[in-house]
Amino acid sequence: MKKVLLAFSITWSLALTGVAFAQAPAAAPAAAAATIDAGTVVTGVSTPKPEEKAAGDPAGTLTGTAADIPLGDAKKGLTVGDLASMLGQNLIATNFVWTLVTGFLVMFMQAGFAIVETGLARAKNANHTMMMNFMVYGAGMLAYWLIGFAIQEGGVGAVANLGGTAPLSSEYAITLFGKSWGLFGQKGVMLGGATYDVGVLVMFLFQMVFMDTALTIVTGTAAERWKYSTFLVSSILMGAFTYPLFANWAWGGGWLQNLGGNYGLGNGYVDFAGSGVVHSVGGVTALALGIMMGPRIGKYTRNGKPNAIPGHDITMVLLGCFILAFGWFGFNPGSTLGAAANGNLRISSVAVNTMLAGMAASFSGMLYMWMRYGKPDASMTGNAFLAGLVAITAPSGFVSPMASVVIGLIAGVLVCLSCEFVERVLKVDDVVGAVSVHGTNGIWGVISVGLFADGKSNYGGAWNGVAHSVTGLFYGGGAGQLIAQLIGVATLIGFVFTMSFVINMILEAVMGQRVSAKAELEGLDIPEMGALGYPEFVLKPEAAIET
Repeated sequence: MKKVLLAFSITWSLALTGVAFAQAPAAAPAAAAATIDAGTVVTGVSTPKPEEKAAGDPAGTLTGTAADIPLGDAKKGLTVGDLASMLGQNLIATNFVWTLVTGFLVMFMQAGFAIVETGLARAKNANHTMMMNFMVYGAGMLAYWLIGFAIQEGGVGAVANLGGTAPLSSEYAITLFGKSWGLFGQKGVMLGGATYDVGVLVMFLFQMVFMDTALTIVTGTAAERWKYSTFLVSSILMGAFTYPLFANWAWGGGWLQNLGGNYGLGNGYVDFAGSGVVHSVGGVTALALGIMMGPRIGKYTRNGKPNAIPGHDITMVLLGCFILAFGWFGFNPGSTLGAAANGNLRISSVAVNTMLAGMAASFSGMLYMWMRYGKPDASMTGNAFLAGLVAITAPSGFVSPMASVVIGLIAGVLVCLSCEFVERVLKVDDVVGAVSVHGTNGIWGVISVGLFADGKSNYGGAWNGVAHSVTGLFYGGGAGQLIAQLIGVATLIGFVFTMSFVINMILEAVMGQRVSAKAELEGLDIPEMGALGYPEFVLKPEAAIET
């Protein structure tokens, strides 16, 4: 048994740390390193007898023993190499399962977005709005599988938590100011060739559902007037090019990610789970499209005063907010890409930070609306809740619970102010408030990393290849991290807005973006989809609005 324990302890050390033994004190002669051959047979291990297992195992004491360890050579028996392989397999399997299950949660967020947006739209557009949210999933996935994933992650390199992802090894880069600037990946088109790899496929699933989140944000702003055919083409192009390019710069080994290593700006652009990469990219794209398409008929008077156009089902909206909050436990904690080793036990901190920020924002947003308008507005309370979740997404892996509450409190008020600004100053008709929830608060989340990151996280001792923890201005990290975040924000707004506007201007010229005025007034369900969302309901004529 002593031999078994010795073998197991050495194997565990080799598998998880790569260091077998500490050196002797400097004053003493160096001791020879203890070694053990991987082929050494482990003896003296008792395993359950067949008749014992045949009798059943209600206590669970006979299941999961040495008898269940796969053997490299059945004739030879259990060896130290078998133990080492089992430890490595279990470590990576733990991370695979964690990342896949959290990815499934993020996929379920599509249901939350669908009913939030449908509830905030009018009943005459319910089928159309729901179908946009349904098919954006397939349209985005198609584009991402064809080329988007390759552009984003084709040069990301080894991801240790997932066993290396070695095939993702080709980043197209140029040299500027003596430094390499990664622009886009080149491996992974249609998941062919060497990227038919178990680790790469885990990465694909997780990154794909993030991409689809960005795409579905746009449908909320453009609801009740967007041609369904144009929506499909626009979504495919966003999933193939706009989103993956910025995501590569921030996450896939691109130039923003390397601002720390190349120019000493903290750890480079840091966005733990996508306040910028996912939410602001979606929000800024929605802003570009909202400006281009113009407001719904009746949204503004001739004098430019906005009219309220209430959604048809606030209960659906708030239920959707809860579904989204549940999915966010995949979004943020899942972004560790693992639950074992490399500092991944911080998933507990990420999860709690996510909860607290959403809570704080719902309170601050509700109280702001209550004090300003005399009532606690339900739809804006829901949007404030989501704004807090958006804002904490970038800093969730690097901040304390107290900082999360502060970030959330600010987000709850910020979304209310932003909605008023977008509607009254920019004159953009944003049906669900997506520009403010995701665009504005995504930017706030990115900036908050440069302020509130406390330097306590340790994900394998480095982030973005810089060998220290992410630390913001308020915790002694200096201005470098904040500057990197601001560069990322400026790049996001400039690139994403411009590219989205150009793509959709081309689609406007070729296909047209808006439905006809007749179809919009009638409701898009029959003209665009051929069926009402509520065929057994009698839809009342809309009340007269000020013109």
